[in-house]
Amino acid sequence: MMQAILLARVSSKEQEEGQSIPSQVRRLTDYAIRKNLKVTQTFQITESSTKETRKQFDQIIAYVKRAKAPIALITDTVDRLQRSFRETPLLDEMRKQGKLELHFLREGLIVNKDSNSAQLLQWDIGVLFASSYVRQLSDNVKRSKEQSVRNGEWITKAPFGYKNITLPNGKKTIEVDLDNAPFVVRMFELYAAGNHSFQTIAEEMNKLGLRNANGNLIGASRVEITLKNPFYFGVMRVKGEFYPHKYPPLISENLFDRVQEIMEGHNKAPVHYAGHPILFRGLITCENCGCTVTGDIKKQKYIYYSCNNSKRVCQKAWVREEKLLEPLLEYFDKIQLPDAVIEEIVAYLKKSYANEQEFFKHSQEVLRKELDSIQNRLSKLIDMHLDGAIDSETYHLKLEEYKKRQREITSEMKAHVNADETCLITAKTVLDLAKRAKEIFLSSKMPEKQQLLNFVFSNLKLDGRNLLVTLREPFLTLSAMSHQPAKLRKQDSNLRPID
Repeated sequence: MMQAILLARVSSKEQEEGQSIPSQVRRLTDYAIRKNLKVTQTFQITESSTKETRKQFDQIIAYVKRAKAPIALITDTVDRLQRSFRETPLLDEMRKQGKLELHFLREGLIVNKDSNSAQLLQWDIGVLFASSYVRQLSDNVKRSKEQSVRNGEWITKAPFGYKNITLPNGKKTIEVDLDNAPFVVRMFELYAAGNHSFQTIAEEMNKLGLRNANGNLIGASRVEITLKNPFYFGVMRVKGEFYPHKYPPLISENLFDRVQEIMEGHNKAPVHYAGHPILFRGLITCENCGCTVTGDIKKQKYIYYSCNNSKRVCQKAWVREEKLLEPLLEYFDKIQLPDAVIEEIVAYLKKSYANEQEFFKHSQEVLRKELDSIQNRLSKLIDMHLDGAIDSETYHLKLEEYKKRQREITSEMKAHVNADETCLITAKTVLDLAKRAKEIFLSSKMPEKQQLLNFVFSNLKLDGRNLLVTLREPFLTLSAMSHQPAKLRKQDSNLRPID
């Protein structure tokens, strides 16, 4: 009696759960009995025959090669065994050697070493139809995906800030991830300020608690991918083409464009003519359209600025760099406080600092007591575990809980100490900088000048030929104070004048 193996195969888990494989096995077993074949092995495969990796198929081939006697491989139809001609040379070689017979139930076809050309042609035709089916299936899937894209539906893994979900009706979609979406918005806001790189934003996000899917810190590449993705303002990029999607945007298109313009400016090498780089590159936007204001050097020494007019709504109006610098130098003068005023502010801060010492001291005592309490609990926990009073799982859960709180308390105590030690130093540093800002600016090299402008000023805008200036805090407050020093003694703890 010839030995036989059965091959029952489906291409998806759903078909397997639908009892397709058991039905095949029953039919194949009945066939083997009628043909007086002894079934020695049954292979049940749930996979796609078009996949490169076919471990189960390789196991079948290995089984046939190991067999000392010829093997009849019984399967429901040709496409259960193969859906391309890739496997044909290997199967045909074993057929010619007399090691393998192929039995296809639905086709009523048996292929062995004695098969004639008509039978072999019937096998080839079966493979051809199976291969054609796979291509048609692929085309259908492709058309379905294209239609989904035209409908504004995202068809793969959701971008960071969104998440994939399954609706009650079984349909898959995506929605805003309320945990991570704020991080995305913050990334765009920080970069749009013009004084951050991918790396500094990654560091800021890590400080805020953002982690990747593996629980690790994020890197600059994650920030870059996020900032370059138009999905966040309502447009998805699919194979280089752009389509509007139907999901809630996280940012405005204007914010996205602003980030791209700054990014484009950062990626360009600094323009040098006669040793002069562009001072305001990426620092000024157009008040009218929001586009970036770019600089150009004329006659190899004069620098002019104008809106790049990428939205084609502005008229070119060139402004000399010297004219743009005038109001900024005036603001440097405004934030410069007299020595007497600086001394008065420092004295006030010292008094406020003394009042806060009690608060810091009390906070440290509370945290220290809690830390000591947790240490006592840890000691008792270890004793209970050693005595067998609690099981290993409970022990490790409580151990991690206490250790986590220990780390949190230590971090909080360190934060109090750092704030305690640096608050006066920071205030004094800012006041000294304000006093010497103009001097530092005029004597610095170009990179330092750009950093100082970013530190002191926010959202510089060009309105026609006029520069609109906004000071960052605390320089805005210092500018107001420089005109009314007499009111300093009446200020509250935030150094705001009292009317």
